[in-house]
Amino acid sequence: MTGGQARASQPPPRGRLYLGATVLVFGWLCPLFVPLVLESGLATEWKTSLSGLLLLGIPELFTLAAVAILGKPGFAYFKAMVFGLLRRLAPPDAVGLARYRVGLVMFVVPVLFAWISIYIPNLIPGFVEHPIVFAVSGDIMFFSSLFVLGGDFWDKLRALFVHGAKAHFPGVHG
Repeated sequence: MTGGQARASQPPPRGRLYLGATVLVFGWLCPLFVPLVLESGLATEWKTSLSGLLLLGIPELFTLAAVAILGKPGFAYFKAMVFGLLRRLAPPDAVGLARYRVGLVMFVVPVLFAWISIYIPNLIPGFVEHPIVFAVSGDIMFFSSLFVLGGDFWDKLRALFVHGAKAHFPGVHG
């Protein structure tokens, strides 16, 4: 183990860790303030400039500040901690048949609903008055289905975008 790896496994001082994490998270949440800027009474030029900075400048600047606060070992520790948490939340590779079927329903229903709702919006109760509610709930169901379906399904989706990928059907010869 090199000296850099040994330092990365040790947490930085608690105050620096909290401050660096707060700066990093706040910086990456800055794009959420764009609607507030757009609704403000500022001149159009200011709205444009501030919105652009909130989207493309400030998050990166806050990331640099967080790295400076945490230091290289502290940032490596924080990154390992976050990715360790995400790894535990990741879906399992293989899932059972019942879970797979439920996941497929969750995957297909929002897609079909989005396709059909454009043609018959007046036949869907509440759709015309509250389209955002339907859109957000469909998005949540769709993205949740990717976790219900498991890691093997992610590989199937990825294969859609790989030119030479071939489907393999278990139990089918030829």
